[in-house]
Amino acid sequence: MAWTKYQLFLAGLMLVSGSINTLSAKWADNFIAEGCGGSKEHNFKHPFLQAVGMFLGEFSCLAAFYLLQCRASGQSDSSVDPQQPFNPLLFLPPALCDMTGTSLTYMALNMTNVSSFQMLRSAVIIFTGLFSVAFLGRRLAPSQWLGILATIAGLVIVGLADLLSKQDSQHKLSDVITGDLLIIMAQVIIAIQMVLEEKFVYKHNVHPLRAVGIEGISVTKELSATTRMVLDSLRTVVIWALSLALSWEIFHPLQILGFLILLTGTALYNGLHHPLLACLSRWWHPTQEGENERLLGGSQTPINESS
Repeated sequence: MAWTKYQLFLAGLMLVSGSINTLSAKWADNFIAEGCGGSKEHNFKHPFLQAVGMFLGEFSCLAAFYLLQCRASGQSDSSVDPQQPFNPLLFLPPALCDMTGTSLTYMALNMTNVSSFQMLRSAVIIFTGLFSVAFLGRRLAPSQWLGILATIAGLVIVGLADLLSKQDSQHKLSDVITGDLLIIMAQVIIAIQMVLEEKFVYKHNVHPLRAVGIEGISVTKELSATTRMVLDSLRTVVIWALSLALSWEIFHPLQILGFLILLTGTALYNGLHHPLLACLSRWWHPTQEGENERLLGGSQTPINESS
């Protein structure tokens, strides 16, 4: 089935905006300028300013929210479910988690390579799965537990690649270790945010607009979760390739292995192996499947009625 122009637009928007978001922040981190009064040069290290810029972009979504609300109020469609009354303070705990996690993320980006930064963000799968079991009472499938284990293995390999790679003047070994740990901490806080939103916000039929992830949610809705995962992986590859091309980091072959294992863990956790197994099953047993269709779905006269 061919994609529509709107679906192509969403996919391109997710890939381009996600890549620009990370690359532009790292580009700013690489700026060097003289200090006040002719003091020595220093790098741009203002992660909290970058976080404020991100939240200003999210805050601008309120304008779109009120426009959609006015449009909905002018329609007489009774099939649209009205929002339940809710306390605005419900947004405070997840908003604080979002602010803390985003700030830690930009701090980590100052200290580590952009490719490792992008790959280590896959740790959110681990903590989201564990917290959903502990606080939401969910039961994970065996494939999801296997995906969590694969993600842990991939994170270890990516972290090991950081330790073994040659460090430059900007990223010292101690800074890289600290940055990697900050990324993991940020994913813990983001996972807590997701649990809080699902437990206290979404049950009131409230759908807060957030700038980060809106195109991702739209891609999942319009296309599929598989497409979103592929686009996320392509975004990591684009960021990685541009970072190497701009000499922002040094390539280490262990990162390829870590990336592939992380990709496998994400696919297993999201259940993307089911359609693959179904396709393999149809490919391996086409004759048997055709025989079953003829035996069970045919219009032939039953044997005991032929006489």
